[in-house]
Amino acid sequence: MISSASIGRAGHVVLAAGALGIVGQLLFYDVAIGLNFPILVALLVIGGWLLRRPMARVERRDLWLGPAAVIFASFAAVRADATIVALDALTSLGLAGAALATYGRRPVLRRSFGGLVTLGMTVSGWVAAGAVPAMAAARRHLPVARGSLGRARPALPVLRGLLIAVPVLLVFVSLFSAADAVFAGVVEDLTSFDLDLGTAPGRATLAAVVAWLAAGGLALAAARPPSAPAVARTDAGEGWRLGSTEVLTVLITVDVLFAGFVALQAAYLFGGLNTLDAVGMTYSEYARRGFFELVAVAILSGGLIVAADRLVRRRSTAVVAAAVGLSVLTAVVLISAALRLRLYQEAYGWTELRLYVLATIALLAIVLVALVVTLLSDRVRWIGHVVLASGLVVGLGLSVLGPARFITEQNVARVLDPTLVPEHGLSGIDTSYALSLGDDRIPDLVRVLPALEGEEGRYVRDELGFRLSQLRSDPGLSSWQAWNLGRDRARTALEAADARGAL
Repeated sequence: MISSASIGRAGHVVLAAGALGIVGQLLFYDVAIGLNFPILVALLVIGGWLLRRPMARVERRDLWLGPAAVIFASFAAVRADATIVALDALTSLGLAGAALATYGRRPVLRRSFGGLVTLGMTVSGWVAAGAVPAMAAARRHLPVARGSLGRARPALPVLRGLLIAVPVLLVFVSLFSAADAVFAGVVEDLTSFDLDLGTAPGRATLAAVVAWLAAGGLALAAARPPSAPAVARTDAGEGWRLGSTEVLTVLITVDVLFAGFVALQAAYLFGGLNTLDAVGMTYSEYARRGFFELVAVAILSGGLIVAADRLVRRRSTAVVAAAVGLSVLTAVVLISAALRLRLYQEAYGWTELRLYVLATIALLAIVLVALVVTLLSDRVRWIGHVVLASGLVVGLGLSVLGPARFITEQNVARVLDPTLVPEHGLSGIDTSYALSLGDDRIPDLVRVLPALEGEEGRYVRDELGFRLSQLRSDPGLSSWQAWNLGRDRARTALEAADARGAL
């Protein structure tokens, strides 16, 4: 049997985080915040103190951080004011993170403001990474096993990969289920059992989340002090690496999930199977949902691919192939999102949100192509530059297009020409929303005035007349320094409408 001592410090971090996860679900599951919060914060701070390396001396000026974290956390048990409790809780967590950093010999108070921001990002990265650094370090401390353990050793990387893949899969399954009724039905069929587990799933999920986050903080406290820069960089880089088997396992499991979702899209969205029989809704109803979730899936998938490339210890051909495969499957998901958005827009018209989602889809499509290229050429480190450059290009395109002008123009065209609206679509225009979009929308609102009747027509005319008086009388709008093409066009359109008595 392998003792905890033989596992090493990283193993102690994993065990302590697991214990905190168990305690966390006991303290918080189905219970309001109160005394439980300072107890958990105190245990986290104490655990970090006990797991710090013997030679990692904490500077005296930083010793107050841990106790202060517990003090601020204690107000959760004293005050019943939701706002102050939330602020105190955030302060407490920030102080606890700083305390854990000092236990890892990363001083706080002697840093500049910029240094504190950098340290905050470092702590956030460790916490978000959770058990990954600890498990990677623990792997190096496992002794050479004998007997049955020796025979099982080849399977350990796969088991670690599956362990990492579980929370990733849960996130994607949740998003796919929210986005697609057929997929949600399949998931429900696969996960519905005549077995009452009571609160076990909820408690297990809460314990896993608490343990994951605690593992990151405790690993930071137990990390090798960065006293020697060259050594510190090497150790940090090695600690954040995963074996190719673990990364490949995660990518393959996510590939399988994406492939299943894409197969459903090919059958029901692209292939046009009868969704009414499958989920009780028409094809158009089925398609006009989920594009927000699918865009989120594409973003998270891209992040996973980049993380896998940067965290893997050795970029094997299989890892690259699995990452490229996930990129291709993500592209199909993105196409599904674009198709759903188009059907939704055709039915209900344009809004700023829908236009910006479409721009995001275009940006993600460019990034996915670049991601495949950089994966094959081993230049994923440049993908951030591609994202920034592509964002500038898409942003420039939106600026040239003029979102407010384009949205109003398209929605007005639907009112003036009902043939542009598909069956079961809406041809009206939300005048209150249109009036909130700025002066770029005014020429098209003037154009649609004859089609607006009753109270709605009077409301729009009054608002446009008031805007014309502002444009005429406000020196801050009419001076040459304030000249603006969109405003000038709006004034011209309003004066022409006023001259013919339309306002």
